[in-house]
Amino acid sequence: MKQALSNAIKARGYATLTPVQEAVTNPDLTGADMLVSAQTGSGKTLGFGLAIAPTLLDEAEAFDTAAAPLALVIAPTRELALQVKRELTWLYAGANAVLASCVGGMDMRDEKRALARGAHIVVATPGRLRDHIMRGSIDLGSLRAVVLDEADEMLDLGFREDLEFILGEAPETRQTLLFSATVPAAIAKLAENYQQDAVRVSTASTEAGQHADIEYRAMNVSPRDGENAIINVLRYYEAPNAIVFCNTRAMVARLTTRLSNRGFAVVALSGELSQSERTHALQAMRDGRARVCVATDVAARGIDLPNLDLVVHAELPGSHETLLHRSGRTGRAGRKGVSALIVPPAARKKAERILNWAKLRAEWGPAPSADEVTAKDEERMLGDEAWSEAITESEAPAVAKLLEQFSPEQIAAAYLRFYHARHSAPEDLGDPGEKPAPRAAFGPSVWFSISGGRAKGAEPRRLLPMLCKAGGVTREDIGAIRVGDDESYVELRKPAVAGFKAAIGDAMRVEDGAEVKELSQPPAIAQRKGGPAGKPHSGPKPEWKKPSPKSPPPPSAMDDLPPVQAPADAPKPRAPSSKPVQYDDAPAPRYKKPKGEAPSKPHRKGPKPDYTRDGAVTAAGDKPKYKGKTGGFAKPTGPGGAPAVGKPSSKKNRARAAAKAAEGYSSKPGGAPKGGAKPGGKPFGKPGGKPANKPAGQPGAKPSGKPRSVAPKLGPKGGKD
Repeated sequence: MKQALSNAIKARGYATLTPVQEAVTNPDLTGADMLVSAQTGSGKTLGFGLAIAPTLLDEAEAFDTAAAPLALVIAPTRELALQVKRELTWLYAGANAVLASCVGGMDMRDEKRALARGAHIVVATPGRLRDHIMRGSIDLGSLRAVVLDEADEMLDLGFREDLEFILGEAPETRQTLLFSATVPAAIAKLAENYQQDAVRVSTASTEAGQHADIEYRAMNVSPRDGENAIINVLRYYEAPNAIVFCNTRAMVARLTTRLSNRGFAVVALSGELSQSERTHALQAMRDGRARVCVATDVAARGIDLPNLDLVVHAELPGSHETLLHRSGRTGRAGRKGVSALIVPPAARKKAERILNWAKLRAEWGPAPSADEVTAKDEERMLGDEAWSEAITESEAPAVAKLLEQFSPEQIAAAYLRFYHARHSAPEDLGDPGEKPAPRAAFGPSVWFSISGGRAKGAEPRRLLPMLCKAGGVTREDIGAIRVGDDESYVELRKPAVAGFKAAIGDAMRVEDGAEVKELSQPPAIAQRKGGPAGKPHSGPKPEWKKPSPKSPPPPSAMDDLPPVQAPADAPKPRAPSSKPVQYDDAPAPRYKKPKGEAPSKPHRKGPKPDYTRDGAVTAAGDKPKYKGKTGGFAKPTGPGGAPAVGKPSSKKNRARAAAKAAEGYSSKPGGAPKGGAKPGGKPFGKPGGKPANKPAGQPGAKPSGKPRSVAPKLGPKGGKD
């Protein structure tokens, strides 16, 4: 180890090196490429700073004048990059090293000027470094070492292409070190492509178990007590620094406001903040102005707070890697830490799965109750060193005065009150497995009108907090809220009316000068969704019942007509049947099946039936010369010359059909009466013309389309000619 670096480590107070630092500084690995897997907080930054020193300094003890960078350290986040720069600055201070940073969110012009002046070591984030390379602001031709810190996180954040571009621009003779908490397949492939004979380094602490100095606690809470449990956890441990992790910016904003209202010194840290705001938030945590930091996963890496003893997962992370990196903010440098998971019933399975994947064992139990927090406060109060310290000369007169004016009981009670005033009261938590009680009846109420309705943007979500704040009431005291076009109406529980009216004063006005009036009866405003505002309901919706299928049809004028009697010699109509009508002397016609299906057998054997047209008989097998509509040809007659009768629909219809049959009319449209009367339908073509279903070309050509006549085809097999 170089003397300048050894002196810096001793001056910093380090007595021994961590396992990771000892492994990477092994003399046998000097100048070699390494793939190092080590847990967060194990001293990786100091480790790779020592590992690349022989490559950078060679035989010298200090650097020459700064020019093109000799070493490049790439980190996934701004916080981690700036932390690495701080660590390497004091480590290489005795070697006269010049460091520069290229970090997103900082002024790029200042970075370009710093690179132009020269730097020995550059610490950067992938995106900003690629911008500098493409702009020609940095020259990587002199690089001797490249370090990828938290390589797995950079791949998770989508920096693969940037890393490949950067490593492609660096010299191939460089020393490349990859540090990663886990080594998935993507990291192994990256090492294979951009390292030469890399040595795999895995510390014993990582193999034995991750985060041995962190106590994991999984706390079962009811669905409505998630935020209350976070308050009790913070109060129970009273850590000098604590981080509460959330999954979304909205949750960060909500929880920050809640904790601030409860008296916690809290700061927020999320991706929407500028670099300056994030730096100030972390500095407030370091110097003690803030004790709680509510953050998204953007702060899971790169935050180094020396007194961070508690990590609270307000929402479960998406993967076990994120859980490890979140929790790795505590339990650093030999300090003990606690990682508390807030687990509602719906997230129990997910929490067990994440802990199992991370190979962690957590102590399951309820969140600290209000009594447990109070007992812990008393324990801390009585264990304070102030009780054992001697009374100083400056304090003696005030102590004597207090004892003279007050009894010991009064002094103790006053001290206890002052102590509790400096701390937020704990929350009373419900049973995690208890089902929510049904909501009680609202009870007697009074309605109030508020000037301003839908036309002025009034909404229930805005009226509710406004009324609670102005009237000194709670959400439970307010019932229904109705918004009209020009006025809004609010239902208030009767016991809360007096306090509400006293809070808003005699002027009866609330926010923005809205006037409030007490109503003697509920307002007549539509409550139906989609209905017109300001109009009362016209009454209940009339009931409609589907008519029963067995109900008789409604009466008709035809029912008054006398029934038609059929003549005695009229043939009886056939009974209804689902089978085709057949006759003794006329077999049923044969039909051709569609293509792709097996042809069906004919119903009966025998010659095809004769057909009548205009009273004339056409011989069987002759093709009709006219194209007609449905019913253009009469159906084959039955025995005795009576036309066929279809399926009747009722008794009266059957009687009428019988009477028609007796007079010689067909029951089908267009049928011809007996005796050669005029047919009911006019044929389309002229006598002697070509059939309509054949083209005007060669005789016997294929028909151009499906014939419109319903008469069966008269080919040899009932198909084409």
